[in-house]
Amino acid sequence: MIHKEGNFTGANGTELYYQNWKPDGRVRCVLAIIHGFGEHSGRYMNIVNHVLPLECAVYGFDHRGHGQSDGKRGYITNWDEFRQDLHLFLDIIRAQEKDLPLIILGHSMGGLIVLNYLLCKPDENIAAVIASSPLLAQPGISPVLVLISRILSRIWPGFSIETGLDAGTISRDPKVVDAYLSDPLVHSTASARFGTELTATINWTQIHAADFKYPLFIYHGQADQLVPVQGSRKFYNNLRINDKKYIEYEQAYHETHNDIDKKIVLKNISDWIEQHLAG
Repeated sequence: MIHKEGNFTGANGTELYYQNWKPDGRVRCVLAIIHGFGEHSGRYMNIVNHVLPLECAVYGFDHRGHGQSDGKRGYITNWDEFRQDLHLFLDIIRAQEKDLPLIILGHSMGGLIVLNYLLCKPDENIAAVIASSPLLAQPGISPVLVLISRILSRIWPGFSIETGLDAGTISRDPKVVDAYLSDPLVHSTASARFGTELTATINWTQIHAADFKYPLFIYHGQADQLVPVQGSRKFYNNLRINDKKYIEYEQAYHETHNDIDKKIVLKNISDWIEQHLAG
C-alpha cells in the first residue's frame, strides 16, 4: 500500500487536508470517501483495507472545521461551502487519476453532502454512489438545542453548541468506541448556523430525491440512534432510477462499517463496486 498526504484550497480560501491510499500494483478505479460530522478521513481504514485488493485507490479529505483541515470546528457560513469543497476535491482526484472510474461513498453527514452535491451540480463522470447511514432526517439532538440553534443562527451564527453525541451509539464494538473517544481529531460541537443549514439541506434533498440520476446503494443500521433510518427509507422510496439498492442491517449501529458485522457490510460495498466496474 502506498499512502500520501496533501492539502488543497477549498471554498473561501480555506486550506483542506486530504490523503490517499493506493495498491502497490495496477489501479483500475477510485473510491472517494466523504466522512461524517465531527470525525475525519482517517477513520475509514476498514473500507480502505477492504477495497485496495480490488485494485481500487482510495481518496479522502477532512471537511472544513474537521480533522486536520482549517476552519472553526463545526462551523460553516452556508452549505454551499461543503459543495464547493467537494467539487474541488473531485477535481484533484481526476487530475491525479485520469480516466479511471470514480465511485463516491459518503457516510452520515458525508452522505447528505454527496447526495445534495450531485443533485445541485450534475456530474456525468461518476460511475456510482454509496450512501452509508446518510443524514436524511433530523439527527438525534435535543429539540431545545435545535430551537436555540435556529434563534442564534440569525444573531450569533458562530455560537458553538455541544451536540451531546453519545459515542457509545456509533458501534457495538467497544474498541471502536474507545478509539473514537481517544481520537484528538474528533469533536462534537456545532455552530448555530451549521444547525439551520443542515436542516434546510435535509429538507431540500428529500424534496428532490426523484431527480437523482446516479446508480445508488444506500445502507443503514436498523438500530442507528444518531441518524434516523426513516430518512434513508424515504429518500430511497422516492427515487425513480432503476439502478439502486437498499439494505438495512438488523441491530447495527450508526457506523455499520465499524460495527461487529462489518464483514457483511464491506462485502456489500465491494460487490457494488465490482458490479459498476463491470458495467
